[in-house]
Amino acid sequence: MQINIGIRQEYLTAVSHSLGRILADEFVLYTKTRKAHWCVTGPDFHSKHLFFESQYQQLEGIIDDVAERIRALGHFPPATLKEYLAITHLTEISREKNDATGYIKELLIDHESILIHLRENIDKYATAFHDAGSSDYITGLMETHEKMAWRLRAHLE
Repeated sequence: MQINIGIRQEYLTAVSHSLGRILADEFVLYTKTRKAHWCVTGPDFHSKHLFFESQYQQLEGIIDDVAERIRALGHFPPATLKEYLAITHLTEISREKNDATGYIKELLIDHESILIHLRENIDKYATAFHDAGSSDYITGLMETHEKMAWRLRAHLE
């Protein structure tokens, strides 16, 4: 059923596709954070294991929220690994060492990449697509990633 929420259908489609790329980024970041949680080694194992767990749990909630935002706009989110890997901005990196510092640096780069992408879309959603709700939504998402990135960065200082 076509929705009627005061936004033209082509704009809903454009925002939904853009949010799909954000969803893909979130899912890839979630997977990489899970890997860090599972594979981290070293003298600080316990604290980093718990730290990565708190981060992936937060990302798990974000993933669900982004997918539900896409559904609220009348579209279906991408939902396969193949789709995510085809549209993500992030890369999968194979690590030889499973040290916390290496994982933290990689995850921080990914958070910052997502932050840049979110910032690039805030005004576009509001002005070009007349979707203040999605603009507001990704502004909140940006603030969440800023805090998560700060927590990662603090481990490197």
